[in-house]
Amino acid sequence: MTTFTFDHIHLRSPDPEATAAFYERAFGVTLRRSPQRIDFVLGGQTVFISPVNEAATGEAPTAPYQGLEHIGLAVTGIDAVVASLKAKGVTFTMEPTTIRPGVRIAFLRAPENVSIELLERSAT
Repeated sequence: MTTFTFDHIHLRSPDPEATAAFYERAFGVTLRRSPQRIDFVLGGQTVFISPVNEAATGEAPTAPYQGLEHIGLAVTGIDAVVASLKAKGVTFTMEPTTIRPGVRIAFLRAPENVSIELLERSAT
């Protein structure tokens, strides 16, 4: 049987430098630049940011929608994490909310309308 491993997430941006700067400021990622794109690792996953070159590229959707809807990042101490990100100017679309016992989530909006979920699971 074939083994699949996760390789990357690829974002398209009309302004890759501004998009990369958001992730650097908000999450402290280290940016790696090449002539074609900007790369970084977030939560153990490689993310590529490339410019939008095609005139027919569609606008980013607004959640909720079908298909890949958001990126989820596990955190500890979600309230403090949210406060820290807000201090950096990050906009939240959902404040920390308990969705079931032992699970709290919050959502933030990244450039190009990317939705990022912060998720805290407590040991119960």
